[in-house]
Amino acid sequence: MRIPGRHVWYLLPIVALLFGLSACTFKASTKAVTDVFTDFSSSTSGKSWVTPDGLVKENHRVTVFTTETFENLKQDMAQGQGEYLASLGSLLGVTRDREVEFSTFAQDRYLTLILSESTSPQEMLVALYHELSASPTLRDTVVGD
Repeated sequence: MRIPGRHVWYLLPIVALLFGLSACTFKASTKAVTDVFTDFSSSTSGKSWVTPDGLVKENHRVTVFTTETFENLKQDMAQGQGEYLASLGSLLGVTRDREVEFSTFAQDRYLTLILSESTSPQEMLVALYHELSASPTLRDTVVGD
């Protein structure tokens, strides 16, 4: 089938427009990804959350871990055991002899820490720090963020 020459001239602007739109979308997508990384890697004071070698700074590890594993962490907290809950305890400074106590503590206070399905990781951490500060046995074990 042969396409007459004059129809090609009608299609040319449409093809150029499609290429132009796809380039804008790619540029916008790239900017969105880099913005998310920039927001994550910079605190409000402009200081980076990561060290020069790409590791999360110690004072941000609990926040990053909780944010990245929140759904699994909630399940472990509800069960009072699990690798995510144990890891959170370790990041908080819970000693090995207090791990079971910490897990039971988190399970017993689950409904206080996770008020609803919309509870954010940050809200849960604030509640957890508050509850831990009131615990006579765990408050001295746990390091604040």
